[in-house]
Amino acid sequence: MSNTISNKTVSSALHALLERFIDYAGLFPPAKLPLETCVDNFKKYADSDHKWMLRWFVLNESDLVNAPTDLNGAFSVLAQSDQNRAATLETKSIVNAERPVYCEVPCDNLAMLDEVKTAGCYAKIRTGGIKEEFIPSTKDVAAFIERCAELRLPFKATAGLHHPIRATYALTYEPNSPKATMHGFLNVLMASAFAWHGMENIEAVLAETDASAFSFNDRASWRDNSLSVEQVKDARANFIHAVGSCSFDEPVTELQALRLL
Repeated sequence: MSNTISNKTVSSALHALLERFIDYAGLFPPAKLPLETCVDNFKKYADSDHKWMLRWFVLNESDLVNAPTDLNGAFSVLAQSDQNRAATLETKSIVNAERPVYCEVPCDNLAMLDEVKTAGCYAKIRTGGIKEEFIPSTKDVAAFIERCAELRLPFKATAGLHHPIRATYALTYEPNSPKATMHGFLNVLMASAFAWHGMENIEAVLAETDASAFSFNDRASWRDNSLSVEQVKDARANFIHAVGSCSFDEPVTELQALRLL
């Protein structure tokens, strides 16, 4: 099975993995674009051939006053209290709200995941940043995902996830930017899906740097391990909800370069 998007065929397994997976965060580093530009971008992406990969528009609570009301219900808002214009909230602590709350949990405080679960919130992991020391190890990311899987706790990942495959990339868009090894969103999505379905050690999936080790047809595969389309859909719906990315174009372009789109 496959899905045809503007005369291009996307495998059913890849479509299941990437459907509504990007929360667009162009306001944040390293893109750090003006609000007006990000609004125009989000609307453009929502009307593009690849709109099926787009979920929410991420912004700070302070940006809401200048954000257009026609996007109400499409915002993921970084705040510490409920926001009635938001689809979801992203917080630093547990917050009670009338919409889903993604509470950021540091990799060195995984005990907090139990509190997040008890409170009825979702979890959030920060997987990168504009400095190399902000990037958690594959071991730490694996421990976070595996603990969430044990708790059956849905989560989102954000920061440094605008490239499909783990590799060395520039940390910012500035000339002569320092480089570092960054996590890949295909790695994170696939590792999470495998963890949700019982794989006990997912670090090798996160650490994979060979794009050809991943393949997609009527199953989503990493080396000798694979999941059905229904298993991928289950993991996306009930576990790894989204990836925050400061770019939408870059993931699309790089997936095309890998001949996946």
